[in-house]
Amino acid sequence: MRVAALGDAHLGRAYLPVTLDGVNVREHDFEISLDRAIELAVVQQPDLVVWLGDIFDHPRPSYRSFRVAQRALARLRDHGVAVVVITGNHDTPRLPGTGSPYSALADTFPEFHFAHRLAYERFELPGLVVHAVPQMLTVDDTLEALDRADRERSLDRTNLLLTHPRVPQVEPRYADINEIEVDAGRLQSDLVLLGHYHVHAEVRERVWYAGSTDTFTFADDPHEPKGVVVLDTDSGECTHVALDGQRPLVTLPTVHALGMTPAELEASVLERLAEVPADAVARLYLEGVDAEAYRLLDRDALHDAGRAALHVKLEPQFVQVGELVAVPDLDAMPARWDRYLGEQDLTGYDRDRIRDLGHEYLSRAVEAAEP
Repeated sequence: MRVAALGDAHLGRAYLPVTLDGVNVREHDFEISLDRAIELAVVQQPDLVVWLGDIFDHPRPSYRSFRVAQRALARLRDHGVAVVVITGNHDTPRLPGTGSPYSALADTFPEFHFAHRLAYERFELPGLVVHAVPQMLTVDDTLEALDRADRERSLDRTNLLLTHPRVPQVEPRYADINEIEVDAGRLQSDLVLLGHYHVHAEVRERVWYAGSTDTFTFADDPHEPKGVVVLDTDSGECTHVALDGQRPLVTLPTVHALGMTPAELEASVLERLAEVPADAVARLYLEGVDAEAYRLLDRDALHDAGRAALHVKLEPQFVQVGELVAVPDLDAMPARWDRYLGEQDLTGYDRDRIRDLGHEYLSRAVEAAEP
């Protein structure tokens, strides 16, 4: 059987203050990448498509994100391909009783197989048994489900395990919310496809991370291609098929600013910004920079120099501090706090109280920063 696997799509993720017609540009990027990944998967003429969790960036997606996922699944249905879907750490509700976006999708697409109820599911297909272990609430629950998947392996058909853990055998790029860590030795099956890690990687023989459909942050190894994987369950061969044309994320050559005058610093920064590729998201590290020289940078000149980019972020490492320091606009932080809270699942918490506390603490910070 020929299996096409889609990894994390993180619909609804938005992290840059750049919008187009009211829609965050990066959020739109990720939607486009998913659309193209679906088409790329279909072109591979698979017998089965598996989607390995984190369709959404959080368990309460917007209507916009939900419709994008619906359209993606509808295209797979139109092509007449079988589909198995599991949940991930980002889009699984923290409380079982709050409902899941996957439940609505399962109702809409009853011909597809969904593992979303915090429980192991076994799906029998021609020549293949799929053992689906979705995101669980605890490590113990996950290990129990993996053990059950091991016990229920078929003796006369190929067994394919799908799950969404952090595997320590692959070096993590960052800590993520609600991760379930599982040693690769607990993944017992003929073949294993994993979601969660955003770069395609072979964990061990016949165990692979599919990777994501786009590069969401610099922690996702922007130089590594994103796309889909194709698995031949007869030969055990797994191939990554890359998407092209995605928005570049680039790290510009570092400015080593120790001892530079303000004019020299600005000239070096302008030179780097002039190198930013068109429409890229870029970052520039300034090592050993004097705080006063940094404050004297002409922001209008910097903007003009990097105007080809979608977004450029300076990452100053101040000589007096010796570590990365963010220099936010404190007056804009309450609005950012409100947007952040709007994206969080705060079931069981007083959302208004949390919002007001955040505003109070930010107000104190502004007052403390004033001369």
